Amino acid sequence: MSSEETPERPASPKELARALADSAYLADDGLATAGYLALRLGRPLFLEGDAGVGKTAFAQALADATGAHFVRLQCYEGLDAAQALYDWDFTRQILHLRTVEATAHATGERPDPAELEASLYDRRFLIARPLLEALETTPSVLLVDEIDRADDEFEAFLLEVLSEAAISIPELGRVTAATPPLTVLTSNRTREVHDALKRRCLYHWVEHPGFEREVAILRRRLPEITERLASEVAAAIRRMRDLDLIKPPGVAESLDWANALATLGARSLDPDLAAATLGAVLKYREDAERVRSTDLAELLGA
Repeated sequence: MSSEETPERPASPKELARALADSAYLADDGLATAGYLALRLGRPLFLEGDAGVGKTAFAQALADATGAHFVRLQCYEGLDAAQALYDWDFTRQILHLRTVEATAHATGERPDPAELEASLYDRRFLIARPLLEALETTPSVLLVDEIDRADDEFEAFLLEVLSEAAISIPELGRVTAATPPLTVLTSNRTREVHDALKRRCLYHWVEHPGFEREVAILRRRLPEITERLASEVAAAIRRMRDLDLIKPPGVAESLDWANALATLGARSLDPDLAAATLGAVLKYREDAERVRSTDLAELLGA
C-alpha cells in the first residue's frame, strides 16, 4: 500500500462492527466501540483476555476493515530492541564491499574510506523488523502480540517508541512515522503489564463470546458445518469452560473442534465422537481426563 493512501474511517462503532464482519470477525458491542475509539483518538488499544478469545484475530480484521497494512510483532522472553526494530544485512554488505574492492583493483583507484563506510550503511542494506516496518508504512496496524511474555526492559523500550512514533538509527538518523500506526497490544495475563504502558492505551477485556455469537462465529468461519453441529459444539464448549480446566477452550478451539468433526463427516455431536476428538479442543492431558471422567452425554446436553 502506498504512503499516499489513507485508511478508511468507520463513522460509528456499528459501522466498524459491520466492516469487521465483512472480514469474518464478529465483534461484540464493547470490542467494536474500543476499536472505534482507538481509530478516532489515535490511541493504542490494549486487549487482555484468555488465550483463544480472538485478540490477535481482531487486530488482523481491523487492518482488513480499514485497508491498512498489517504488521505483527510476536513477543517472547528475551526479545530485545534490535530484534524488534531493524538489522543490517551483513551478507549484502560484504558482497558490496567485495564489489567495490574488485572495481578498485581493476581501475587502480582507491576508494575513499569515509565514503566506503557510508556506502555500507545505505538504506538498501537495512532489514526492517516489525516496529520499523510499521513506522515506515502508512497506514498500518501494528499488533504487539502477547506483550506479557516480553521482559520489563523491552516493555519500557516499547513505551518510548509508541510515545514518539519514531526511532533513531545511528547510521541513518531519525525515522518518524508520517502517521503513527494504530497499535493493538494483547496480553494473556501471564504477568501484569506495567501501569505506565496501560495508561497510554485504551483498555478492553475480551470475554468469551456468548452462546449465540459463538454459534454465529462457527457458522461464519465454517459454512460447511450444520447449524445443529455448530450449536452443539458451542453448548459443549460453554460447559467445558465451567469445569475449572487448566486451559479452558476459547473460540480458536471451538473452530478447531468443529472443523475436525466436520472432517469426519459429523452433522451432530455424540459422546463417542466427542471423546475421540477431544485432542482438537483440549491441550492438556489433565483437562482431557477431567472431561472424560464426566458424563459426556450430560456435558453435550444430550
